[in-house]
Amino acid sequence: MIAADDRKGSLWKCAQKSRGRRAAEHGSVSFPHARGPRQRPHSSTPSHALAISRHLAKRPFFGFVHGALLDLQARRPQVGAPSENPPRIYGRPPSVRPETLFRMRDRPRMTDHATIKKFMLRNYRHFNARSVVSASQGWVDQLEADNAMFLSLAGAMSTAELGISLAEMIRRGKVHAISCTGANLEEDVFNLVAHDSYHHVPNWRALSAAEEMELANQGLNRVTDTCIPEEEAMRKIERQVLDFWQQADRAGESAFPHQFLYRLLLSGRLDDEYQIDPADSWLLAAAQRDLPLFVPGWEDSTLGNMFVASVRRGDLKHMGTVKSGLHYMDHLIDWYTSQTADREVGFFQIGGGIAGDFSICVVPLLQQDLKRPTPLWSYFCQISDSTTSYGSYSGAVPNEKITWGKLDVEGPKFIIESDATIVAPLVFSYVLAS
Repeated sequence: MIAADDRKGSLWKCAQKSRGRRAAEHGSVSFPHARGPRQRPHSSTPSHALAISRHLAKRPFFGFVHGALLDLQARRPQVGAPSENPPRIYGRPPSVRPETLFRMRDRPRMTDHATIKKFMLRNYRHFNARSVVSASQGWVDQLEADNAMFLSLAGAMSTAELGISLAEMIRRGKVHAISCTGANLEEDVFNLVAHDSYHHVPNWRALSAAEEMELANQGLNRVTDTCIPEEEAMRKIERQVLDFWQQADRAGESAFPHQFLYRLLLSGRLDDEYQIDPADSWLLAAAQRDLPLFVPGWEDSTLGNMFVASVRRGDLKHMGTVKSGLHYMDHLIDWYTSQTADREVGFFQIGGGIAGDFSICVVPLLQQDLKRPTPLWSYFCQISDSTTSYGSYSGAVPNEKITWGKLDVEGPKFIIESDATIVAPLVFSYVLAS
């Protein structure tokens, strides 16, 4: 052990030496006790802090601090140094100024799910907030009963980067199958390889038709406040996946839309193209686990359009090379039957539309059309901002599904009337903490 006075003296000497080096490198430096404004050196991390941490680096905790300071110094750009990825700000009209999204290295990681769960239990006690906690605990109860959980994904959740939290749910076995739109399927891959070319439009509500056309002319496809780049994202993936389509087409093989993207991701072809942490890609996590995936209405997607165009151009010969939604339903029958042989399956729905209704209908299909005794979904929750209105499916209350043979009277049912980009990560974090 170093005596307190000796340690203090040693630290002071380290700091003084560091300041001397800084003065030599950057010119004279005034200190806080001196008169006049303090002139900070152009360094990203104070050298005297590194010197002090270096002195204590051999101690268990301070070794970690020293490493963190070195990492900070290496990662932060020097003042006056040109940016590696300068923001692409477009000119007139001034109201259209797409801003580049956060770079991968700038995004902090949050893994303390227990703290988030405690916060929710402490604060989310009433009304819609209470529904969030109740639905989250219901998911946990399903897993503790050794039941499976089916997730449906509508809306632009992939472009909203829900994969940051969903990918961990998949890796840790909290989700057992997913039904998603064709857009969510492909847009997770688009973001994986082209994130640095995405743009944010802060004033998207105020855009005029002329300003929207300017974005279109720049090859930026807007999804609310986020623009997906045509060439860097869509065309890049089209060129890659076309090769897999052609291989199957020549071999007379037929596969599901998601299976082609699984092959692409697992082939390693895109490894050098990643522009986000691959741990934040939910589709990559699903591919690595070979998670059952169902993509009804894939024809209504960018890659679906590109596939048809490839057939019309003659790049592909057979339209049946990619299986359709009917094949997905046939596959879903087998999956649900096998899962419910010895346990129950819950249903967590984000948004509405075909991703949810297609998959939840497998139960009435089995019971009413195939006349097979089949367990109903054992749990149901929907996150939606749709209101109950005339003929609305997305806004329909869960009890309406009882009349369609999808849910029973006693099963837990929840509606969370909110924005899924806010609520879903909270639910996932609660489940991951349990």
